Amino acid sequence: MRTWFRNVALATSTIMRGMYVTLQYFVQSYRRKPFTTHFEYPEKPVPIRPRYRGFHRFDLTTCIGCDKCARACPVDCIYIDKEKAAPPAKGFVVTGFTIDYTKCMFCALCVDPCPVDCIFMGSNFDLSTFGRDGCVVDYAKLPLEVASGQA
Repeated sequence: MRTWFRNVALATSTIMRGMYVTLQYFVQSYRRKPFTTHFEYPEKPVPIRPRYRGFHRFDLTTCIGCDKCARACPVDCIYIDKEKAAPPAKGFVVTGFTIDYTKCMFCALCVDPCPVDCIFMGSNFDLSTFGRDGCVVDYAKLPLEVASGQA
């Protein structure tokens, strides 16, 4: 009989400790200020951490079309269209560099194998579109200052 009361007391105290933690979070949620009092989001950009992995930044002028970033991508969301360069020049000319952000998981595995550092993770986090076809971005068709992103 004594063990039964001990088990009941242990169960009650365990439940009360859990409810105390839950009550603390419940009270904190009412004390917390809304997001817009800390950051004026639409007017000013939200501060981000230095190692934040946002949407890619791509420099078409330095890209050599080696396809290493597309091969390193684990979900195959990078598509590179290239053509042979004119006869006096060597290598390839990149005509299309497309990233499908509906598949991209922002792992940054495409950044490391690039030998000329033409692709890297940017600080942009807002790519709002009304349809899924807007999430497929062709960096070769974007103006250079837009594709390179914010400094």
